[in-house]
Amino acid sequence: MRNGLLLLALCSPIALAQSVIEVGANSLIRLPTSSQVLHLQRLAIAERGTLLIPAGVSEIRVDELQLGSEARIALAPGEQPLQLLVDSGQVATGAQISARGAKGTAQQPAQPGRSLILRLHSLSADMLLVDARGGAGAPGYSGLDGADGEAGGCTWGQASRGHDGHDGGDGQAGAPGARVRVELPLDVPAELLQIRVDGGEGGAAGPGGKGGRGGVSKGCWLYSTEGAADGRPGQPGKAGAPGPAGQLELVRF
Repeated sequence: MRNGLLLLALCSPIALAQSVIEVGANSLIRLPTSSQVLHLQRLAIAERGTLLIPAGVSEIRVDELQLGSEARIALAPGEQPLQLLVDSGQVATGAQISARGAKGTAQQPAQPGRSLILRLHSLSADMLLVDARGGAGAPGYSGLDGADGEAGGCTWGQASRGHDGHDGGDGQAGAPGARVRVELPLDVPAELLQIRVDGGEGGAAGPGGKGGRGGVSKGCWLYSTEGAADGRPGQPGKAGAPGPAGQLELVRF
């Protein structure tokens, strides 16, 4: 029975693992685990280094956290919230935890910021930024330019008017900001954390297409037919609406 339980624990996707992860300066590492819950004895990210947390990870316990200057913990967008529980944290200037939503594309809407529960038992820092803003909406498509009109003859025939440009597309809406819950001891000033849960910016309006040029006669010496008017330019689309702000909760213990 005991051997069976041990085998089940080793094969389980939510089994706890204990390890040390170090990210070098100016480098990017994806968290090398498929477990949903992870226990790190030490996590150290050097200056301008980045550790990417996959969307499938739901909880990380860190005994000792060290973030160098402009170091970053980046959470992949996902519907599942992440719990980040830190016993002792040392954070240098410019370090951040990024839980931003992904920008929208022509095929997919913008994604919301990833919800986060951050519990810090102790923290030594000038400032720690938690960026959980929603993703920006995709810009509207550009309208097609109108085709040029047909040229008239030198002594007969009639030039045709240029075709109108097509209207631009509307920008997509920005995504909502995330829900962030921060749990701090009473002796850790809340001012050490800067938390952003703004909604994503709406996508820019697509510009209208240019109007086609009216037809004109070419290569005529003495006489030519009258030229035609240019087409009208297309109208720009509408800018996308910004996403709604997320929620921020501060809990003291």
